[in-house]
Amino acid sequence: MPGEQSASAGPAASPGRVASVARVASDTRLIFLRYMRQTLRSKVAVVFGAVQPLLYLVLFGPLLSDLVDVRGFGAGSAWQVFVPGVLIQLALFGAGFAGFGLIADLRSGVVDRLRVTPASRTALLLGRVLRDTVVVAFQSAVVVAVGLALGLRAPVGGIAVGLALVVALAVSVASLSYVVALRTRSEDAFAPILTSVTLPLMLLSGILLPMSLAPGWLDAVSRFTPFRYMVDAARAAFLGDYATAAVAEGALVAVALLVASVALGARRFRRENA
Repeated sequence: MPGEQSASAGPAASPGRVASVARVASDTRLIFLRYMRQTLRSKVAVVFGAVQPLLYLVLFGPLLSDLVDVRGFGAGSAWQVFVPGVLIQLALFGAGFAGFGLIADLRSGVVDRLRVTPASRTALLLGRVLRDTVVVAFQSAVVVAVGLALGLRAPVGGIAVGLALVVALAVSVASLSYVVALRTRSEDAFAPILTSVTLPLMLLSGILLPMSLAPGWLDAVSRFTPFRYMVDAARAAFLGDYATAAVAEGALVAVALLVASVALGARRFRRENA
């Protein structure tokens, strides 16, 4: 794309770079609004997307109340431990399934029609990812509201930090989901890959129970998964412990994962639509 080529021409091309960024932002807004309207026409899908984490809250959360005094469970109430995990789970699965929509668009020819437009190829990714992130953020707010009704008590700043981590994770996971969707182009191949990746990540991240309860070898393995650090950071934030290594590590992992995932996704979209 002419605008995107000028962005890499060096400092002398600063006006062209600014124009390219402005164009990507404008195209991203248009793509986002297109897919957001499509999502709002199917409100049932948005509502039911939050049903599973809500079921975890209502049917699994109360089981943890007797574990508060168990060594390794962590500080705070059971809800301060469990709700942050459910939020990370929501981002992992909610954004992870985004690739199914792209496969459907590939099959129906929507992507081919967008390819012949002058829209920025990067915006084709960012517009979709922004829509997915808004949906996950809305569902996360619902989960927090239900958690508060069930007994969660956490500082507003801690909840905000937790939601920021969820947003960063949703952007990352949605971008990677689109990369895999473009590679597979088939629900039959995409679904087993998604399940094979997300399930062990969920279990090793300590989403349901803190990994501090795990045996040493399992705790050590879990430290190789990025989501472990984001779950720990969200739990620390919900306790109001902002100036801790857990929050710093979680924030660093979230930013690194976001940058790498979006860069990978943008590169794949540009190559796919070249």
